Amino acid sequence: MLSGAHPCAQPVVSTTAPGSGAGSPVRSPGGVTFSCVTLTVPLDHAGLHPGPRSAGWLSLRVAMADNADAPRGVLVFLTGGPGQPGVPFAARVSTQLLDPAVLRAYRLVLIDQRGTGGGALRCPQLQQVMGSSDLTVPPASTVQACAQTIGPARQFFTTADTVADLDALRRALGVDRLSFDGVSYGTFVAERYALTHPDRVSRLVLDSIVPHDNVDPLELAGIGRTADVLRMVCQENGCPTDPAQDLSEVVRIRHDGPELFDTLTGLSVGRPRLSDVPAALHEALRGDDTTLNAIVATEHRTQAATAEELSQGLHASTLCEDLHGPWGDAATPVAGRAAATWKAVAALPEAMVFPYDRATAAGNGIAVTCQQWPSTPVVAVPAGRDLPAVPVLLLAGDHDLSTPLPWAQQEAARAPQGHLVVIPGAGHSTQSSANGPMGRAAATAFLTGP
Repeated sequence: MLSGAHPCAQPVVSTTAPGSGAGSPVRSPGGVTFSCVTLTVPLDHAGLHPGPRSAGWLSLRVAMADNADAPRGVLVFLTGGPGQPGVPFAARVSTQLLDPAVLRAYRLVLIDQRGTGGGALRCPQLQQVMGSSDLTVPPASTVQACAQTIGPARQFFTTADTVADLDALRRALGVDRLSFDGVSYGTFVAERYALTHPDRVSRLVLDSIVPHDNVDPLELAGIGRTADVLRMVCQENGCPTDPAQDLSEVVRIRHDGPELFDTLTGLSVGRPRLSDVPAALHEALRGDDTTLNAIVATEHRTQAATAEELSQGLHASTLCEDLHGPWGDAATPVAGRAAATWKAVAALPEAMVFPYDRATAAGNGIAVTCQQWPSTPVVAVPAGRDLPAVPVLLLAGDHDLSTPLPWAQQEAARAPQGHLVVIPGAGHSTQSSANGPMGRAAATAFLTGP
């Protein structure tokens, strides 16, 4: 159910629902007018969770462009994380990511997914440690404190719950089908929606792709892609040595692979900021860590974020209950998870963890968080399925370490009508103006074309 009179941040949306007669919509800097409403959904959607039903309701903010008669229907823009809200990004999306032709053709809608924005799951200690990062390694005590703070309700913040919320939004908007433009974790949500409701999807833009079968907690694709990206940076800027080999030696000496992996991944988000890294690695290998330590410290400060900006409570709840690790799923007892992880990592060839080490794969922030997340009953999502035969545009930046190119290639192989576009030199979120015009142009041509 949609209801109105919900205050929203200026100048993104109005404080009234369309047609309420109390006030007027607010115009974004790009000339698109939005109204803000509230979508009311059950905490526990029927059939998604084992055990008895849980009572309760959630109120999710929704920003809707006011061109309800748009010729190509509704385009839902899905933000990432998991943990980012949608409504605060309406102005940015409508001015910096989407072309005016798309905004004329579609009614743009953004939603604060459950557990984000004003309804963020708040875990102060974990939030302070992690900020906006996926890969910072948290102390076990902060993970355990977060899970305890959220309590048993944590089981109701999976991607399957968000998919059910989106279908409730579709019904409330009175449309038969939705188109999606998802970035990062938003691609995973869009994919899972398409798999759950294949007859209710018109087309998909998947930007910076997470494959729909699983999020690998060992992060082997990103680990392996690091060597390729650093070598591309050297080709662009010139390097006296092989930066991947330098990184491998630095990790061997410093034993800080998870921290360096977190740093380099963060530097690939948005417009890549990796140009100083090869020289810093080479200096560190020669005994001078000053520049490398400064890069690590600066990136960690850059990743600071409040729960309203990116909820780490929601991030942990969703990832740890969605993914399958070497230990199994979220219902596996915590006691054996770390041992199962190390057993799996010990069996990996060294080439699969180069230019880092096995400790990086076993000890990155996602793996450590989900090893500690309390055992939670979940309903398994079948693996091995293809996306429905609808038009799919897949966008990948070849310098992106957060959602590395192999993930996009994996998903493209599961999209019968998919078209993969790799953006040279781009990092994470290719439609962002920071990454140049190619991603946005490809999305525009796809969304407004036949």
